[in-house]
Amino acid sequence: MSASGVAVLLSWLSCCGSALWRYSSNSPNYHIFSTRSTIKLEYEGTLFSEWSVPGTCSIKNKRSPKTELRCSSPGIQIIKPIVTGPDLEEERYLSVDSSHTCFLWYYKVINFTNNLTQVIIIWIYDPENADPNELLWNANEPSLNSIILSKQLATLGQKPAIYTVLRRKVYFPHRKMKNGTWHISIPMTEDDVLKEIRGNQVAFQDCFIADIFFLLTFSFLTIPEIPEFLPISSPQGSQLMADWAACVPSFVVVVADMETFQTNDSFRTWTRIRVPPNILTDDERHSVSDVTLSQDGIFFLINGILYLKNYNAFKGLGSNVNLPDGGIIGITSRKWCWINYLLKNKGRRSSMAIWTENEVYLGYALLKFVKIITTEELKELLNMSSAATLTIHNVEYTGHPLELALLLNYCITCSIIKTIYLVIYNEDTKQWVFQDFALDVTTDTFLIPNFIYSALPELILWDKHRIYYYYHNFTDTGVLQTPTEFGNLSRLSHNSTIHDVFMDYYGNIVVKMENNVMFYFKINIKDAVKLHLWTNSTIKSLISLNTSGKMYLIHVFENGTIHPQEYPLKLEAQSIAFKTKEKCPYMAFHNDIFRVFYLLDKGQNLSVWAQIVYPENIGLYIIVESYGPKILEEKNQLHYEIASGYCTKTMTVTFSQNINYEAVDDYFKLQYQNTGLLLVHVRPSEHAKTCPVSQKVFQISVGCDANKFIAVKGFDKKECLQHDFFYIIEKSYLRDRPPKHLRVKYNWEKYGCPLRVDFREKFHPVVQLYNDSGYVEDVEVNFIVWEIHGRDDYSFNNTMKKSGCLHEAQTWKSMTELNKRLPLEEAWGPANYKHCFSYAIGKPGDLNQPYEIINKSNRNHLVWPLDHSGMYVFRVKILDPNYSFCNLTTIFAIETFGVIPSPSAYMVAAFLFLLMLLFCSILVLSYFHYLRIYREYIYEPLHKSERKQKNN
Repeated sequence: MSASGVAVLLSWLSCCGSALWRYSSNSPNYHIFSTRSTIKLEYEGTLFSEWSVPGTCSIKNKRSPKTELRCSSPGIQIIKPIVTGPDLEEERYLSVDSSHTCFLWYYKVINFTNNLTQVIIIWIYDPENADPNELLWNANEPSLNSIILSKQLATLGQKPAIYTVLRRKVYFPHRKMKNGTWHISIPMTEDDVLKEIRGNQVAFQDCFIADIFFLLTFSFLTIPEIPEFLPISSPQGSQLMADWAACVPSFVVVVADMETFQTNDSFRTWTRIRVPPNILTDDERHSVSDVTLSQDGIFFLINGILYLKNYNAFKGLGSNVNLPDGGIIGITSRKWCWINYLLKNKGRRSSMAIWTENEVYLGYALLKFVKIITTEELKELLNMSSAATLTIHNVEYTGHPLELALLLNYCITCSIIKTIYLVIYNEDTKQWVFQDFALDVTTDTFLIPNFIYSALPELILWDKHRIYYYYHNFTDTGVLQTPTEFGNLSRLSHNSTIHDVFMDYYGNIVVKMENNVMFYFKINIKDAVKLHLWTNSTIKSLISLNTSGKMYLIHVFENGTIHPQEYPLKLEAQSIAFKTKEKCPYMAFHNDIFRVFYLLDKGQNLSVWAQIVYPENIGLYIIVESYGPKILEEKNQLHYEIASGYCTKTMTVTFSQNINYEAVDDYFKLQYQNTGLLLVHVRPSEHAKTCPVSQKVFQISVGCDANKFIAVKGFDKKECLQHDFFYIIEKSYLRDRPPKHLRVKYNWEKYGCPLRVDFREKFHPVVQLYNDSGYVEDVEVNFIVWEIHGRDDYSFNNTMKKSGCLHEAQTWKSMTELNKRLPLEEAWGPANYKHCFSYAIGKPGDLNQPYEIINKSNRNHLVWPLDHSGMYVFRVKILDPNYSFCNLTTIFAIETFGVIPSPSAYMVAAFLFLLMLLFCSILVLSYFHYLRIYREYIYEPLHKSERKQKNN
């Protein structure tokens, strides 16, 4: 071929399908890329001649475009294809490890929705000797090699366990190995989705098993395809658009210009989304301009109208759900996963935002939509001129779990230039905060924001050609630079425009152009590098996150099919960095921040440490930054070491709150002012694109832990007959002395089993604190008890004087008299508690009264009446105002026994009456009985003989 012919061909490839090459390995996500790995090489193009590889690597067939490579020596291996023609193909600098990690865990999930559990079937496999189904991750059972390998390692002591990252729980196999597999049963959760499979440190032939992270939550079902339904898509020729659930990134919807696709496993399997005929016209079906996922279904934006597709229907949304019937210009959902967060005002957190040019709506579960602001209201809030034009440019959720950002178009004449402003809305406090942000652009410019996973509000914006960065709460701003063309990415990618920007939780940012050219940088970095070409420009692609939190590519083909492809971002970035000689300024950055959510109650503090190791004379340090209300004190302690030319700095940071809530004027107001949500990140003072992790972000919430509760020791629901029953409380035993006896239903489900106590035994309740992980501690602080049905026929063994009071202590009688308008359970508590151990508070009074406050150490006991037994249902409340933000209460029941009841006067009188009646009756009967005897045996015989004598 002539030189001109080669030039024409290369020109065609550059615009219609550039020549490129890539590589892959058998290990998922390139987890193992070592001297033991088989590296598969693939050249895509027509000018291939042969592969150029180092002498330390052996290649199967160097003249085949598709071949396999093995490198026996670790290090940087320079690999490139040799092509015919004047141009050279780019070379890659592949980093090959020398690792003893050779094997991987394979897992398969079986969902049991009837009892909300999941059984994880686990086995060990060698990616270099695995079955094809195992490599494709669709195996239902282990291959023969995997069975043998799993059994061999099991005999050496290997046994997997599943560790949850957020709640720190551990699950073990519930039975012995069966057919080379372990089975672990775990509950389905939505707030503990990040899990890790770990094994014991067992080696086989000097090879270990790599731990594996994965996301697992409730089983999300995809919407089934219905044959007679029709495709729904974006306009012909448009780029792919997608959305995924922030906390379940494997649940994705992708809209192409011929179909819409959905998956729940990162496109290992997928379905097409179709809509019923006769609802949309053909033009409307091919006019999707935006898409978002929600628990209610998939939302499509078509010609300014919002449509919902779920399992049951496809319908338009408008005034019937408090949304406009048209004019909607955008929808968005959350990008970052915050499973736990604190809402001070007990409201709700939105899942999506919808906006027109002049209005913003928030969407909640069950199709609830609320308008939160209009541009006219924003003008008043921001003190803008009424003559100015203010419209909504774009809307995006920030990195904060409760905040939303609005980009606003502001102009006076609006002919050439407009100014973009930014305001942030907090869904909990309902406050709008105007940010120090202003960007002048032409009136036809459209900017797309993407907030960084960071504690501070930080974002990048992009138009068609450039990336704008705003770091450190908008104090460090500019245009992302490139080695040439002054940051104009289009000029470095054959005049293509920016399609999408991808970010992950590790600080990596990838800019994808429409022709699949990609640029790479990290957060807090102000320049980008061009990555090696990976995907042909004729294929439409998109970047997403898989179940392991790694980046992968989604390819959509013209035949209406979709295919995922793993992308080795770390290896590709290392290849570019080796070429540019860029190095990370520090050697290591460690910390002990293992959670993303910490909840502090009263009296608690949080200490974390971070450590940076760097070469001597560079002068790095650790930065701790926070964003949110100033409700915590922060104390830093720095430790510094230097040895062998390396410096080590260790910073320990302690967050605490030291506020006395006792005897304050407004207890609840003070609590409200000192609760809230704080975002914190810890980062090195300098960064580079070669550094593994840019910063560590976590959340500190100060307030009530909803999973915290108390219980009285020794009570449960198992040691009694489980049934409800009724009993009577005499009116004389009730606090209010009602005219009638009280009939009470004992609710076993509510009260549990009553504890039977001899009436001569005093009872001291021991209160214990629990959370969702189980027992925490015995409660040492003060608490009070009261009988919930109004009984007051019990007392306490300690008096105020015996307890050390210097003045009269609070009692139920005094507190109910003081708070007559409040119900009994609110009359006395931490909000109005005052101790009795100071002369400055209260009056002397009678110190011989019972002391009605109990704690673990004061030996104050409940004392029972001696003349009758009874059933008592007590409620316990923590009284100490400095113990918890929660209103901690619980119920326990006591049944006293052993009293010989005193007879009543009526019963005695009735008994005596019956006794006298019986006695009189016996006397009367005896009289007549003896009278009959007298007559029969004495009187009549005597008179009979006298009559005989008289007759004679």
